[in-house]
Amino acid sequence: MVDGTTTYGDISQRTAAWAATTMLRHAIPTIVLGKFGAMKEMPRNKANTVKFRRPIPFSAATVPLQEGVTPTAQKMLYEDVQATMQQYGRPIEITDVVMDLSEDPVLRDASELAGEQAALTVEMVTYGVVKAGTTVFYANGTARTSVNTVVSLNKQRAVTRSLKNQGALKITKMLSSSPNYGTQGIEAGYIAVAHTDCESDIRQLPGFIPCAKYGSRTMLCAEEIGSVEECRYVLSRHLSAWADGGATTSTMVTTSGTSADVYPILYFAREAYGLVPLKGAQAITPMVVNRKPSHSDPMAQRGYVSWKTYFTCVRLNETWMARLEVAVTDL
Repeated sequence: MVDGTTTYGDISQRTAAWAATTMLRHAIPTIVLGKFGAMKEMPRNKANTVKFRRPIPFSAATVPLQEGVTPTAQKMLYEDVQATMQQYGRPIEITDVVMDLSEDPVLRDASELAGEQAALTVEMVTYGVVKAGTTVFYANGTARTSVNTVVSLNKQRAVTRSLKNQGALKITKMLSSSPNYGTQGIEAGYIAVAHTDCESDIRQLPGFIPCAKYGSRTMLCAEEIGSVEECRYVLSRHLSAWADGGATTSTMVTTSGTSADVYPILYFAREAYGLVPLKGAQAITPMVVNRKPSHSDPMAQRGYVSWKTYFTCVRLNETWMARLEVAVTDL
């Protein structure tokens, strides 16, 4: 067992627990994609491979039973989807000048910024995995290079029809907005996640219902803007587009002024992807190294606040998620 001093640097375990809680509290609001995946907590002192295990459904039993004849028994079959944990983290250097002269609460601010960086790191890793899914639709044309049209209701319906044809179940729970493991129930639906640039076009979809008119329905999170039929839209400024990835345009957002930027709208059903969420007591390991003389720093000019975490994300079922590539109206 590693002692607190070795694990947490030059602070006590009690102070480390405070720093970890602060980091987690500031990490949660940044996470969007992490709320809707199949969650699996990373246990302590285990291998770095995480296994998501699910039963294989039975087909319909359409052969009638015969009197006195026992039908052939079925066996339970399972399939595993494995993913390897990766470690992420960064140190924050604090010089003696800052510590001696700054009026700011440096440790608190560094812990908050570390939490936000940890959350953004996890979110971007998740985004890289899920946006690489193989089920793809285009707002127009048959390739990304042809896209110069905004999202439409017909394309959303094409996506949801595909999900239904594959037996994709609607999402009924999500990761709770707290630093601890846990889920909360939500109204059944498909989740659509997109960049904030897409907001205006999404609000123009026929039948769009803003969150302000939900009535008794509970919002998924602060980033939700509303729903269209069976899809609830959640936006994040971090889900970037492919700059100049589309066709020539004069009315769509473009980086170069010639070709449309292409934005992915990601639609998810239940257990489309799996992840080990940034939650729980072992989610972030905080470390604080106070300034002290050493061979590498003989004048004790540098101290550090650091964080590290383990994380992985994996697509569990390619046909239970879809990517709709669209352009965005230049306002």
